[in-house]
Amino acid sequence: MSTFAPEWLSLREKADAEARALDLVERVREIDLNRDPLVVRDLGCGTGSLGRWLAGRLGGPQHWVLHDRDPRLLSIAAATMSGVTIETHEGDVTALTAADLAGTSLVTASALLDLLTAGEVDALAAACVGAGCPALFTLSVAGRVEFDPAEPLDEDFAAAFNAHQRRVVDGRRLLGPDAVEAAAEAFARRGAEVVTSPSPWRLGADQAALAGEWLRGWVDAAVEQEPRLAADAPGYVWRKLDHGPLVVVHHTDLLAVPRRG
Repeated sequence: MSTFAPEWLSLREKADAEARALDLVERVREIDLNRDPLVVRDLGCGTGSLGRWLAGRLGGPQHWVLHDRDPRLLSIAAATMSGVTIETHEGDVTALTAADLAGTSLVTASALLDLLTAGEVDALAAACVGAGCPALFTLSVAGRVEFDPAEPLDEDFAAAFNAHQRRVVDGRRLLGPDAVEAAAEAFARRGAEVVTSPSPWRLGADQAALAGEWLRGWVDAAVEQEPRLAADAPGYVWRKLDHGPLVVVHHTDLLAVPRRG
């Protein structure tokens, strides 16, 4: 699995916080969770932005178990989350089992599911349901982007980017925009209740730095997947940046709650 620069994670933190679906957090608060203390296991935690956003919304004493394969990100997350106790685990989150999740009140992750394969998502669902542990997955890519103003090339770049999200990396076929559907099916097949909610980025003038950085990365990935777009890419990026850009990047949040008993 990929690791991400802390500078990128910091740049997107405000947009992530504004996008996440509060209705699913309210549902989490209504679940009869073990709260002595609440044990939250955050998978692929990055710099801890989800924890900083969610901990205060959950309330009460909390112990957060942070997982990431990047020790640098783990150290930043551990140093910047406050009001909760912390432990960190460096390693591959796709290897977690139901036994590993024993005693966990809630599993969380942000922008993780689309980086996994179908088999990895199925195994993660099996682990959560096997442990009887609810799971909140935020900000999975939905495969839709809306620009204002729109232009015909938008569809070509979007299709190429979505294909890039579904590429094979080191023998692993990534789910990309298919991740939420795959996760919902995997949890539902095991009897869990599954609820999804939209969580789009809405990027305008107040998020110009993020919008520009996102746009360049989005176009670069599309060109990597479809080299025929390389000739159009410089002018396309220039036109978008000249207009702001104003863009809605669609994501989906998912909450899965295993049946009791």
